[in-house]
Amino acid sequence: MSDMLKHIEENPKETRRLIGLEYEQLQQLIGNAERLNYEKQAFRESKKIRIIAGGGGRKPKLSVKEQIILTLVYLRQMTTFQFLGIQFGVSESTANDTFNYWLPILRELLPCSLIEQVKKNESDLMVVQEILTDYELIVDSYEQVRERPGDNEEQEKYFSGKKSNHTFKSQIIIMPDGRDIVDVVAGEPGTKSDIAVCI
Repeated sequence: MSDMLKHIEENPKETRRLIGLEYEQLQQLIGNAERLNYEKQAFRESKKIRIIAGGGGRKPKLSVKEQIILTLVYLRQMTTFQFLGIQFGVSESTANDTFNYWLPILRELLPCSLIEQVKKNESDLMVVQEILTDYELIVDSYEQVRERPGDNEEQEKYFSGKKSNHTFKSQIIIMPDGRDIVDVVAGEPGTKSDIAVCI
């Protein structure tokens, strides 16, 4: 068991500070994510033509619960994959792969922003945008440190003079009471200005 999971199990009241969910909400999300993951795996297996029996290969070092918590910690704490790997006792690349595997699954289970809900239907999107003009919305941007890209051109693209580091830039737009998320932009290059992300 990783130190993070052990800490959460022993201190359930700290779960919200660590990953942004109450302990009971976390348990429910883990259960739903495990079920959805199982359904997706069963569907993929049903489409495969096998020469040898399934079930082989190296077993993952982290349990499904730990993999989901790793993903949530990354989303909440905005840490690097290197540090995340140290926290969970896995390599940087394993932490990265784990996050990218579970993120789409969690996106299916967690509520999306108002804009994301209607963006596929242009008429609905226009109506929502018109309604939103009646509100003074709150816009906030933040930067998340990332590993230095190996490619020189790529590293220049992500270098933030403001943070003197390589970063991803994200932005969130919310309603004045903070209850509804209007839109989220995530993973933009650190060189991009806040106003450019907003536009």
